[in-house]
Amino acid sequence: MSRIEHIAQKAVAAKRKLLIPYLVAGDPNLDTTSALMHKLVEQGADIIELGIPFSDPSSDGPVIQRGVERSLSKGTTLKQVLELVAEFRQTDAQTGIVLMGYLNPIEIMTYKTFVDTASSVGVDGVLIVDLPPAEAHDLHAMLRESEIDTIFLVAPTTRDDRVADITALCSGYLYYVSLKGVTGAALTDFESVTANISNLRERTKLPIVIGFGIKDASSAGAMGQLADGVIIGSALVEKIALLADRIEQGPAVLGETTQVIAQAREALDKLV
Repeated sequence: MSRIEHIAQKAVAAKRKLLIPYLVAGDPNLDTTSALMHKLVEQGADIIELGIPFSDPSSDGPVIQRGVERSLSKGTTLKQVLELVAEFRQTDAQTGIVLMGYLNPIEIMTYKTFVDTASSVGVDGVLIVDLPPAEAHDLHAMLRESEIDTIFLVAPTTRDDRVADITALCSGYLYYVSLKGVTGAALTDFESVTANISNLRERTKLPIVIGFGIKDASSAGAMGQLADGVIIGSALVEKIALLADRIEQGPAVLGETTQVIAQAREALDKLV
């Protein structure tokens, strides 16, 4: 059983919704990302998605793109992101860690080196935005052998046959993109999200988490009623940008930065 599966099972048993914050690794620097990861766990995160910085983040909106630019300006590499996970694991063996990004850095590192290193440092899942299921079999097989979950996105426009291909390979959780657009866009069409989540329930037994457009406690609570968990990215990255100049002042600033996660946790827990 993977760590993510164990976390999901515990959440179901406790009637607890999964809360998954997203950080751009290295934004504004790797030391701050490390501190933020631990603070997010204190604020109620079950799993943390770490974005691998890449120069062409095509599915991301301007907030996360600027976070990626800040990270790349410090020279952050995939190797350093993996080292960051290793450091985190020295004091936290419970929280799930998912690496989210694009295929190019992984291909440069090579699949084998990436998977071997990810396994050794304690990565639990990998989500490659631009790797379709038809092209994912080689990497998926290596990840599965190392007991690392392969996570896929499903969008409102995903065809039924494509959903079938995705659910055949996906493990850990299924990431439902709540809107037609990039990260950070406003979530307004709750009716279609409800219908699409219901359709996905008939096609997979995996936990379904909703991302894109969840900005605060209100939207987290609304989406938490429909899914098994929520992902908050742009709202958190935006806070990091606003407080970047003060981030090294200590725990109080870290708490202010991650307050949106604490508020989302409170909203989700009220659904029980």
